[in-house]
Order: sequence, then structure tokens, then C-alpha cells
Amino acid sequence: MKTDLLENLAAIPAADWDALACPESADGSRPVDPFTTHRFLAALETSRSTGTGTGWQARPLMIRDDHRPLAVAPLYVKTHSQGEYIFDHGWAQAYERAGGRYYPKLQIAVPFTPATGRRLLAAPDAPHARDALIESAIGLAHGNQLSSLHITFCTGDEAETLSARHGLLHRVTQQFHWENRGYATFGDFLSDLSSRKRKMIRKERETARAAGLTIRHLTGDAIEPRHWDAFWTFYQDTGARKWGTPYLTRRFFTEAHATMRRDMLLVLAERPDGTPVAGALNFIGRDTLFGRYWGCTEDHPCLHFELCYYQAIDWAIAHRLPRVEAGAQGEHKLARGYLPTPVHSLHYITDPGLRDAVARYLQAERRAVDEEIEVLTAYGPFRRVTAED
Repeated sequence: MKTDLLENLAAIPAADWDALACPESADGSRPVDPFTTHRFLAALETSRSTGTGTGWQARPLMIRDDHRPLAVAPLYVKTHSQGEYIFDHGWAQAYERAGGRYYPKLQIAVPFTPATGRRLLAAPDAPHARDALIESAIGLAHGNQLSSLHITFCTGDEAETLSARHGLLHRVTQQFHWENRGYATFGDFLSDLSSRKRKMIRKERETARAAGLTIRHLTGDAIEPRHWDAFWTFYQDTGARKWGTPYLTRRFFTEAHATMRRDMLLVLAERPDGTPVAGALNFIGRDTLFGRYWGCTEDHPCLHFELCYYQAIDWAIAHRLPRVEAGAQGEHKLARGYLPTPVHSLHYITDPGLRDAVARYLQAERRAVDEEIEVLTAYGPFRRVTAED
């Protein structure tokens, strides 16, 4: 096997990358994970949402033999910790106060995308190539005197298997996901909730609809450039309020539309004259609807809950998707049917002193996260099943 450190996504044909990232879509069907596809990662690069000056410099890693690529990983050189959603700012500050240099670091991830998926994309008949990817990435960190390698939002299988084999630190955090328990309608979902939560959700939906806005679901060719212009305004407003500078450029939405419009669901709220005033963007996987971005130019009570959470549930039920992932953070999602779910990441720290400190921290953090998930699940919105039921 040979290792190649590529200059960018364009250095590998899309068909070769996708054969490893989403082999299940070789017949033209929808990929499980739309974010590790070549077209999504290339849209980030082409639109200059990643690249020079962004702190996300793509250097895809490839393992191959004499005949074909065996495994790839979306590897980035990071000069900050923005846009990751598995935060290590505290580690960086502590290391630099002690005289170390934390940046640049290496990150195997999908930029700006807190969605779980495979990060070490090996051919099904070459699982050993996944270990070669890890060994090569660790070697790059040591060989370039970098502080660390991070693999964020990997699968639980990757985390459990590779942490033991390669000395990576396993971190567990949480998100809130909605699970489809075989519902045929939104009303079926509500019937699973406690009486108080059913009433709350019905009231929120009624409040949102009282604004007199029309809610539309757009996907594929139904999404027009004017819709992206409106959503770009929404996105900028949310980005400016939450993290200062939005991560994605306007061109990203144009690039993604050209190659991924059938993988996107845009939910818009419009005035009677057709002017959009709020929107939520979702990406569609084979089994999951991924909520990604939201924004508005008018404030209406409960409209955020309606567009981001309830419309997503509606759409997932109608299209028989098992799951909705509504993005990072947000305990307010619990009352709306989204339950806490473990999220996994792996971390390799080259400095032994920092590695030991981080390992101790992660042990304590994991106990706290496990306890929090248990408590939050117990206080979730679902009604208690009794023997009579």
C-alpha cells in the first residue's frame, strides 16, 4: 500500500472518492451520508468556503495499491478551532499558556457539519486500509511537529475500534435526535408524548401558523436562484449573531445547487405576496434528514420551532425516514421530541504531558455526559408506558 497526501479534492476523481465514501449509491440511489460525498466537499473548496485564508486547508489523505484507491479521509490542516462543534479551545489555551504551539493541527472532518458519519472511508474489501489511514495521519502529525490529530463526528464503531488499536483518545459528547417509531402521521408522534407536551407542541404550531405565513417544502429543480438569495440573507443574519462571520460563502449554495439540489430540502415561510421571511435548510440522507441552517428577516413566535423541528418531523414521516438530526447543541429540542444521543470523536495528542491531561479530562467528561443523557432521557417528553398499555 502507498500513501498519497493530495493537494485538494480535485486531485482525485469524484467516482474514485465516492466509491469509498458512498458505495451504496453506485446504482444512483441516495447516499447514507451526503456530507462525505465528493460533490459536497468539492463545493466547499470551489466556493472558497474552505481553503486559503479560512483556516481549513484541505489535504485529502489516500491509501492505494498499484490498481486502485483503497481508502480516503477528508483531512484538513487547521489554524484555529472554528467550525468544528467538538470544541478544544480549552486544550489549545492551556497548551499555549504552558509554552506549546497548538496550531496548526490536523483534522479529519466535514467542515462546519456536526453530523455523524464515517470519517475513514475504506473499501469494504480492504478494511485494513482504515488502519493505514490512521497510521499515516499520526505519522504526519509527528513528522511535521504538529500538536494533534482530531477525528470528529466519527461513528461509534470507528471510535471504539480505532481508539483501542492506535492510542487515540475517545471523546463522547451529545446531540438531540428524533427517531421515527413507525409513525404514519404527525398525530401518531404526538400520541406518544405526555399530555402536557402534546398540548405545548400543538400550541406552538398554532402560534406559528397564526402569523399568516405560507410554509413551502422545496427540493430539486423547485429550488430557484431567488430562493437561495433569500436564504443567503437568512444565513448571514444567523451567522453574524452566533459566531460573527458566516462560514459558507454565497457561492457555496450555487455550487451545491448544481450538484446536490436533490439532496437538499429547503423549508421556506412566505408572506401572502410570496416574499420569503424565514427558512431552514436540510440535507437528505438515505435514512436521515439532517437539519443544518436556519435564519429569518422577521421575528414570529414559534416560527423557528415550526420550520426547524416540526416541519422536519413532518417531512421525515411522509418520506419514511427513520431519523432527524437537528444539528449541534440545544436542550430545548428535548421537549419537542428530540432525545439525547451520544456523539463520538477521536483525538491524538503528540505531547505526552498534554495527552495525559486531556485523557483525564475526557474520562471525567464522559461520566458527566453519560449521566446527563440518562437524566435527560428520563425527563423526555414521551409518556410513560404502564402495564395496562
